[in-house]
This record gives sequence, structure tokens and C-alpha cells, in this order.
Amino acid sequence: MDDCVFCRIVRGELPASKVYEDEHTLAFMNIMAGNPGHTLVISKAHRENIYTLEDELAAAVFQSTPRIARAVKAATGCEGITLFQANEVAGGQTVFHFHLHILPRHPGDSLPGVWPATAPGREALDAMAARIAGALEGSVSPTAT
Repeated sequence: MDDCVFCRIVRGELPASKVYEDEHTLAFMNIMAGNPGHTLVISKAHRENIYTLEDELAAAVFQSTPRIARAVKAATGCEGITLFQANEVAGGQTVFHFHLHILPRHPGDSLPGVWPATAPGREALDAMAARIAGALEGSVSPTAT
């Protein structure tokens, strides 16, 4: 995509503080960092979100991520890492190119790390599990939106 900021970074049209690059992925520092060391891992090929990410490309991103996360931990001395990946506006996605955040965490940092739990009952959990399993068996494709 010509106007995608991450595609422009991949093509070298915009600067980035690169951490890692291979055939399928690129990792660079987030300019809107939550904490020092906040790194993004992206697919070099433009894929809008996780729904459009082929298994091979997903595997490449998730192969690179642990290696980069270990390096972020070693370099920052953080006591934990939060991985964050958002899809669509309702999910909090702001750049519509698949990317994964590696966010170093420290005790007492001001970043949110959990959501309010609703604790649904077993019946509701079982019903939702059945719906998701049914979707896996039937109609979910890598390009579903």
C-alpha cells in the first residue's frame, strides 16, 4: 500500500530505528513508546490485520517475536514483557498494517496490563467455546474480515 506508514518504513521511505530484519519481518522502535524499549514487529508484506495474515507469514512473525522479546528484556532490564496486538478500530488498532507490540514492563509502571474480569459461568463458557469451535470447522478463512 503506497500510503501505509509501515510499508513506507519497509521500503526505506521513512526512517526507523531498526532492531531486526529478515525476509518476512521487520522490528523497530515504536515512536509512541509506552516504556523505553517498546518495539514493534511487523510483517514486511502489507496485511491489514490478523485476519488477512497467512499461516506462513504469521509463523514468521511469531518466530521472530520471542528472539526480539529476549533481547528487549536483556537490553532494558525490564521485569516483564507485555505482547499486544490489536485488530480493527474496536480492537484498538490505529495503524492498519499487522504488527505486534513488545512492551517492556516494570513494577508500578503506569501502563494498563489487565482488563476487568467478568467471570462468566461454565455454561456460558461452554456455549462460546462451541460457537468458536464451530467457526473453526466451518467458515473461518485467512481472509475473513
